[in-house]
Amino acid sequence: MTLRRLTLGAALCVLLFQPVFGAVSPGAPASIAAPTPGNISTQDDIADLLRPRYLNGVVAIAEGKVITVKDVVGELSPQQINGYRAQARSEAEFKKAIELAQETIIQNLIDRELVIKEFRKVKPGMKEVRRIPDNYIDQEIASQEHDDFGDDRPKFLAYIQSLGLTRNEYRKKIEEDIIFRYMLGQQRQSQSIVSPVRIETYYSENKEKFMQSEAIQMRLLQLKRTEGETDEQLRGRLNEIVAKFKAGTKFEELVRSYSEDTTYRTKGGLQSERNISDLSTDFEKPASSLKKGEASGPIVVGDYGFLIYAEDRKYAGLQPLADVHDQIERMLNQQLSVQARERWLERLRRDAFIVRF
Repeated sequence: MTLRRLTLGAALCVLLFQPVFGAVSPGAPASIAAPTPGNISTQDDIADLLRPRYLNGVVAIAEGKVITVKDVVGELSPQQINGYRAQARSEAEFKKAIELAQETIIQNLIDRELVIKEFRKVKPGMKEVRRIPDNYIDQEIASQEHDDFGDDRPKFLAYIQSLGLTRNEYRKKIEEDIIFRYMLGQQRQSQSIVSPVRIETYYSENKEKFMQSEAIQMRLLQLKRTEGETDEQLRGRLNEIVAKFKAGTKFEELVRSYSEDTTYRTKGGLQSERNISDLSTDFEKPASSLKKGEASGPIVVGDYGFLIYAEDRKYAGLQPLADVHDQIERMLNQQLSVQARERWLERLRRDAFIVRF
């Protein structure tokens, strides 16, 4: 590596930087200025956080492409910045979060340029530079206008303007977004299938990750005590429903016919899965005694009576490999994809001319 000295403008404005062939300059970054009090509300507020560090507005150069503070700001939203502020326990922690975010963005912008250049290379056997068909770009822009702005054209155009881009520049950005996603997708598709042996090995070596608590997904039938009704009478009404269940009527049909809980009645009383230990004491013991497909006896709590049905059950302990096989396979595939992508990006970085300020 060689360290060069560049004079930018007058003699007093001297910046030292390190051109790197294959790596990013490891020089310690200057601290960003302390943020002004209050919430960040505009892109200009975000830019004010970055400008003190990059005096000439340039954050990096990748293969001749100048990456500016404006480019970085375009990748951050006021909501993100305010989120960092809300989570930070001190001003120093807030600054550190902002610096980490901007460093990640700068690296991503550099990688993006390298990936786009790779896409546009004319390789052996190719007659011309690859390009994204115009109709793909049109569809992407139309989808954004529809999904993010409800087909509100003026609002969409105002958003483009807020980024400091013309419509043609925004179109180019969308084209490059498509290229970037396509190229990364090609890296994922090139990965081999994870072998069963590797899945079994990961399971054996990481059993603590596949331990589960006792849990139940239940259907709930609810009755309200009528005026003057005793606990015994309320239980009697519930037992009549239990008898219908034992006679063969599906529990979800009984819920739709008899339950007075309007929120879940149309869903057959189906609840989300819960850990048994998270249930109230009135329901914990009856729920823990149920097997899948069984219904409880009457449960009276205050002015309400309940029946619960075990739609599904999980027992505490190690989940069987068969139950987590697909989960492990997806995770290992993701790891392989990330590793392959990083090796590919490292090769692109190694062969590129990159300058970080």
